[in-house]
Amino acid sequence: MSKSTKRRSGHPARVNAPRQAAARPQPGPRSALGAWVAGARLRTLTLSIAPVALGAGAASVLTDGEISWWLFALCLLVAVFLQIGVNYANDYSDGVRGTDDVRVGPPRLTGSGLVPAKRVLAVALVFFGLAGASGVAITVITGHWWLLAVGAAAIAAGWFYTGGKHPYGYYALGELFVFVFFGVVATVGTTFILAGEVNFESWAGGVAAGAIACAVLMANNIRDIEQDKLVKKRTLAVLIGRTASRIVYVFWLLVAYAVLAFFALLYPLVPLVFFTLLITVPATIIMLTAKKPREYITVLQLTSLFGLLYGVGLGLSFAL
Repeated sequence: MSKSTKRRSGHPARVNAPRQAAARPQPGPRSALGAWVAGARLRTLTLSIAPVALGAGAASVLTDGEISWWLFALCLLVAVFLQIGVNYANDYSDGVRGTDDVRVGPPRLTGSGLVPAKRVLAVALVFFGLAGASGVAITVITGHWWLLAVGAAAIAAGWFYTGGKHPYGYYALGELFVFVFFGVVATVGTTFILAGEVNFESWAGGVAAGAIACAVLMANNIRDIEQDKLVKKRTLAVLIGRTASRIVYVFWLLVAYAVLAFFALLYPLVPLVFFTLLITVPATIIMLTAKKPREYITVLQLTSLFGLLYGVGLGLSFAL
């Protein structure tokens, strides 16, 4: 046996199919701090801020603008800490499972080997703990102890998205849970905490926030279709294909604008939120014509910005 044959037979993992098929990842951060900031995926925090802003706006309708800013701040902390915890938990779970070995986006902390897996897990648990502590504070202040069960369910949903033996994100259920927890639960929950009751504005706003969160997730998953197939990650995008996924992305945006159109008939400032079309029209064009991963990342970024402007804009329109 020749020396070259021995080398090839001695390292079969280096020539496996998944790594050959993987696209070139984007350059990663050059510092430890930069790596952690990138791992937090700050652009996704809009998905936690938007429903809280919407819920607060809906609550102001019920309270004539008199809401507790301390409770509002705590609701915001719960949402943001939970989102960051989910991001780090996903980084850890996908990294140890090997899913990120074939990713085409920015390198992750665990999958790239930048940070030990246990450290990423520890930080994820810290942020889950901070979200839980903020939730406990809300519960003590309001006296609604059943909120603890809702918070526990939200943390569990965040962990089992990609964690555990059977993560639901690998079985095309990601959009469902994102819609429920980062849409309806976050918006309606905020309204209830601030006003002690809920209204139609909070329910409809939750539907819109959930739809936008699903659109962001869809943009991310369309980018990763080929790579997810290799690691048997069955996202909705993988199951229905690229063309249908693009249509579903547009559908989610239309749902958000349908809610906006309805409220434009009731609140005079709501039509101003339609200026977000300056963001979503380019995002839709790019989505329908995209061929490279970088284009899908642009869509994701634009959609995340749309979510923030939509949530804050509609929330303020309710309040003012």
